[in-house]
Amino acid sequence: MSGPCIIVQSNMEVLLNVDSKQHQEARDTIAPFTELVKSPEHFHTYSISHLSLWNAASTGLSAEDVLARLKKYSSYEIPDIVIAEITEYMGRYGMLRLVLRDASLVLECDSEALFLEICKRKEIEGYIESFISTKAAVVSPLVRGKLKILLTELGFPVQDLAGYVQGEHLDIELGDSFALRDYQKDAAQVFYASGSEKGGSGVIVLPCGSGKTIIGMAAMALIKSHTLILTPSVTAARQWIREILQKTSLTENQVKEYSGDSKEIGPVTVATYQILTQRKRNKPNEEESVAGSIEQEFSNFSLFESRKWGLMIYDEVHLLPAPVFRFSADMQATRRLGLTATLVREDHKETEVFSLIGPKKFDIPWRILEAQGWIAQAKCHEIRVNMNPELRMAYAVAPPREKIVLAGCNQEKFGVVKKLLEKHSEENDRILIIGQYIEQLEALAKEIDTPLITGKTPNKDRDKLYESFRRGEIRILTVSKVGNFAIDLPDASVLIQISGTFGSRQEEAQRLGRVLRPKKDGRPAMFYSVITKESKEQEFAMNRQLFLAEQGYGYEIIYISV
Repeated sequence: MSGPCIIVQSNMEVLLNVDSKQHQEARDTIAPFTELVKSPEHFHTYSISHLSLWNAASTGLSAEDVLARLKKYSSYEIPDIVIAEITEYMGRYGMLRLVLRDASLVLECDSEALFLEICKRKEIEGYIESFISTKAAVVSPLVRGKLKILLTELGFPVQDLAGYVQGEHLDIELGDSFALRDYQKDAAQVFYASGSEKGGSGVIVLPCGSGKTIIGMAAMALIKSHTLILTPSVTAARQWIREILQKTSLTENQVKEYSGDSKEIGPVTVATYQILTQRKRNKPNEEESVAGSIEQEFSNFSLFESRKWGLMIYDEVHLLPAPVFRFSADMQATRRLGLTATLVREDHKETEVFSLIGPKKFDIPWRILEAQGWIAQAKCHEIRVNMNPELRMAYAVAPPREKIVLAGCNQEKFGVVKKLLEKHSEENDRILIIGQYIEQLEALAKEIDTPLITGKTPNKDRDKLYESFRRGEIRILTVSKVGNFAIDLPDASVLIQISGTFGSRQEEAQRLGRVLRPKKDGRPAMFYSVITKESKEQEFAMNRQLFLAEQGYGYEIIYISV
């Protein structure tokens, strides 16, 4: 039976009592419209934002649903201001709509007064071509994305119902060798439905190892159109290609890689964000008045227009670089599917993902998939090590940014890594060691005699090392931050993190995801984060863990002296 375990505060924060027997149930209930901001011992603090409410509204939740969920677990009456804020801002989603009328793109609104007020805003009036009525106006299709961003920033998100170009037809079927899991089928169907009669693209949020690539392929099989897939790395691109060829009816002639290594275009083209944001430098011509000026342009953006794409898939959409964001603003007539384990962006551009790719359409708490056996159970440990006297003195007098590096590269961590390797040698575990600083990783890899993959490792050498790890020929592999995303190493069961990117919540979640594929023997995945005690790194660790804490993961704190 549910009982009171949250306190809703007038500043739109929710305090969750983690000592309550109902805290897990309550956490999962409020997760669709909140974000964890602090997780000390007894009360976790969640925030209700306008964006979190709009994402919830896009999945079908109403203001009444949200308030009912809060009331169910609240220890006190919900403040009137919170009720008003939730009601108003969830009510705003869908008040403005983009639709097609007689082949024209039309912005329409339920409220005459609101529509006229918005259209008179300086930021908006330049986008209006002509008024159809006091509640509808024609806008140019070329500004569809920019207009959505502006209106979201003004607090009135647009529901895009204008539909999409069909794209060139492509016969594609999923193979008979595997069956979609129920949640994968549901995710693909939710996306497909939102992209047909009702319009709208969107983002699927699921943990690493849960089969987001398969959901992408299921969406392709439903839409049956030429597809452009954007990925964070060549390794990820080749993984997509391998999966598509294994699990669909498509052939090698139909699935092509567009990267720094290979620039082929086919009915299904898998490209990297890196190649799309590559700049071409042109020497100044003789007429240029400024000596030495260099004209820069993105040399591979023609890929977007090379075919009539019917679907664009953004893998790890939370990594979307700014230039691709800008081009995506012009691709609003193409269906867009974002895939990610977390919508968290440390640059706070979640609003742009919402506006240009689409709202969150589907997600499931990580712990639910863990309970169903679709991802491995995980045990997280934070191991805190001391600084030796020499490092302590250097740290004390160092400037702030240097303190971070000194703490991250603390030599005492090497002894911890060796102890962990010894501990897991008996189980014959496959172990990934991951870190931020190349010199640190090079020194560690040399000391423990393991292969190292960094950004400078040629793609063909990376692929060989990953394949050797999969086959069990290599049991321990050291990787830099290139290992954060899209490495398909299903037998990896232990991850040791020796340094990271400041307080990045998304990085912490992605790194845990490297070991979340279910193990054949049912053993849990082990995640160790080795940090320097009483340092900036310890402060950052608290922030890094927020997203995982929101999903229900706790960290066992271990103090160790080497």
